Amino acid sequence: MKLRSLLFVPADSERKLSNSETVPADAVILDLEDSVAPENKAAARKLAADFLSANVERRQKQLWVRINPVNQPEAQEDLASIMHGRPDGIVQPKTRSPEDVLLLGQQLEIFENKLGIDTGSTRILPVATETPQALFSLGDYVRCNQRLAGLTWGAEDLGTALGAVTNKDIQGKWTSPFQLVRNLCLFAAHAASVVAIDTIYADFHDLEGLLASCDEAIRDGFSGRLPFHPDQVILINSAFTPSEQEIIHARRIVDLFEANPGAAALSLDGVMLDIPHLKQARNILARAAETHDE
Repeated sequence: MKLRSLLFVPADSERKLSNSETVPADAVILDLEDSVAPENKAAARKLAADFLSANVERRQKQLWVRINPVNQPEAQEDLASIMHGRPDGIVQPKTRSPEDVLLLGQQLEIFENKLGIDTGSTRILPVATETPQALFSLGDYVRCNQRLAGLTWGAEDLGTALGAVTNKDIQGKWTSPFQLVRNLCLFAAHAASVVAIDTIYADFHDLEGLLASCDEAIRDGFSGRLPFHPDQVILINSAFTPSEQEIIHARRIVDLFEANPGAAALSLDGVMLDIPHLKQARNILARAAETHDE
């Protein structure tokens, strides 16, 4: 399941829902939360349900839904409306702790059993850093079950909760509190053995800055990110796809260790390699295989 790019689409816009079919994102997230005004929630649920149902048999990309926070009554209304359309996953906003994920999982299981959907097949992607309290249990996502698809983080709602004037410095880099949050989300995802998804890059006109930000994310261990605009999707997909050069080098490392069974350290092109290098090479090849498994 590749998740290089996950594009939010307001579910109350028929035009944007229709246009999303031509956007090459790995996943489209039908948004019932922050991009939909309260008075449009009911209409958004119906449009999202209809869109999911119309694409059950001819789905070309993953279709996820961002519901409202699980501790709000709107969340149950969201699930009741959209689950018959068999979404691939649920994006869970304002996640306070792994307990929220476990609770949502229980609610999903009820709908799956009722609708004849394979139990556990609806995945969950928490936005794990939008409340201050959430930071203190990030390491506990390892307790979540197989529904946990990954972890992503958000800065805007957290900044509002903190009363922060801004989350970026004059160079456009995250200020230290938000850099800490990003790093904690990254470590939490890997501790739970799921993918880490980087947050949005808001300036969708700045493709050079987006590319540099994606390079930093890949360097640090993120596997994908949330596009802010459809025009960012192709660049994000390309950035998070291993290059031919990376694939060739990774294959050489794997071949070298396979030709020398039992060896824990070997030399390639004058560089010493050990087991962590082998694991990293295998990860690159796995990502490449996933990307080309259309």
